[in-house]
Amino acid sequence: MTEPVLVIASRNRHKVEEIKAILADLPVVIKGVGEIADLPEVVEDGRTFKANAVKKALYTAKALNLTAIGDDSGLVVDCLNGEPGVNSARYAGIPSNDQRNNDKLLYKLRDVPWEKRDAHFECVIALAEPNGDVETCTGICSGKIGYRPQGTNGFGYDPLFVVPEYNQTFAELDPEVKNQISHRAKALAELRKILIEKFCR
Repeated sequence: MTEPVLVIASRNRHKVEEIKAILADLPVVIKGVGEIADLPEVVEDGRTFKANAVKKALYTAKALNLTAIGDDSGLVVDCLNGEPGVNSARYAGIPSNDQRNNDKLLYKLRDVPWEKRDAHFECVIALAEPNGDVETCTGICSGKIGYRPQGTNGFGYDPLFVVPEYNQTFAELDPEVKNQISHRAKALAELRKILIEKFCR
């Protein structure tokens, strides 16, 4: 019997690799959307992570007639009233650039003391079917924003996001450790339960 296909509605190579690694043991063929078709980018104009995730997943599922997951995630900094939030990837403008995003964040926090640098990463993953059915999963990982980039693993704000329990940034952690504690890992753990029920019965 042919294994079912699950499409990741993202062209972000790092994100696709991370999701594939976390779900690698499931009897499902997981592909990034770019491996299947040249679909136009979905405009992420939702006001919440959930709205964007659902929009991407539904569009991809219907366009390809396959089960799809859409992921929207970002960094929420308490003392900046939730910035960068849904604009995390585009925080310093378009085209998006990790270095400029990190530089802008550090500039905005330049006078903020350690005890007020609380933040969390949030991830919402939507699982959509071509018929329009959607389920969502949410994961959150709390931490602090460091004073300078540290570490070479990961992407985005990972070099600035310090996990207090490890006293390391996401970019310093071993990828296997990050894939157990990250916001995306927690959302995918919930998704895994749904996928097992769906594909492994």
